Amino acid sequence: MPRLQRKSFDQPETVRKFGHGRIESVSLDESEIGRLTFDPGWRWSNDVRPIVGTDSCLNRHVGVCLEGTMHVQLDDGTTMDIKPRDAYEIPPGHDAWVVGDDVFVTYEWTSARVFARPPDDDDGLVVTLLFSDIVGSTATIERIGDKAWRDLLLAHNAAMREQIAHHRGREFDTSGDGFMAMFDGAVRAVRCGLGMIRAASRLGLQVRVGCHTGEVVLVSGYAHGVAVHTAARVVALAAADQVYVSSTTRDLLGGSGFNIEPAGSFELKGLSGPREVFRVGLSSPGRLRYKHTTS
Repeated sequence: MPRLQRKSFDQPETVRKFGHGRIESVSLDESEIGRLTFDPGWRWSNDVRPIVGTDSCLNRHVGVCLEGTMHVQLDDGTTMDIKPRDAYEIPPGHDAWVVGDDVFVTYEWTSARVFARPPDDDDGLVVTLLFSDIVGSTATIERIGDKAWRDLLLAHNAAMREQIAHHRGREFDTSGDGFMAMFDGAVRAVRCGLGMIRAASRLGLQVRVGCHTGEVVLVSGYAHGVAVHTAARVVALAAADQVYVSSTTRDLLGGSGFNIEPAGSFELKGLSGPREVFRVGLSSPGRLRYKHTTS
């Protein structure tokens, strides 16, 4: 629930330092805002790549530059300079560096939780994948019209990305009206899914969410592997305002305060044998109680 509040960057809640730079951040409930300071000579590929271990920066950045100039180069060769008073968006897949002798200072809304954090080993990385999808989008477009739908979809995308960032997930792809993200824990993924449902409801939308935990390999920031296909099959089973999880993910939720109920055994397209799927929710609004049920 939005509320009146303020926090000062004079007393940041988190501070992370790395080569030629630092990030200070404060949290306003579901939103985390970061003040990023890059000294002259800072370059992502030199100062952050050794920490995160990816070929290019896989974070999406949205912010406002206060001081200095930063040059951005996307993986496809597109380039842009960001200067003071510029509001900007940088998609995943890029390098960047400070231009000249001035410090680059910016405030960002999307990457504050995850920027320059070391991940686990990406060679056979075990993560919990989350897929989301808007339910009844075609009927909604027909009812409200194309222009209103575009505005609503933009609001939906912003709300979903806020939930992913709040729960320290990493967005790795989008569909027409859904998101694909990965998390370093099953509990975070499910909490994100429940948060997505609440956020969508405030916009008058219904979404479905599916989660599966398994091993993936990252190629150019995109997750590949059987686990990705499994997560896609699980979300397809969920109805509006439901979070479905695979049995693998269910086993990792014990003691986390969720109400877990069997949703059935299904043959998932392209996967061998029947798979147990579970429906996850909160026991009561604002309170978590764990109810463990077996198939």
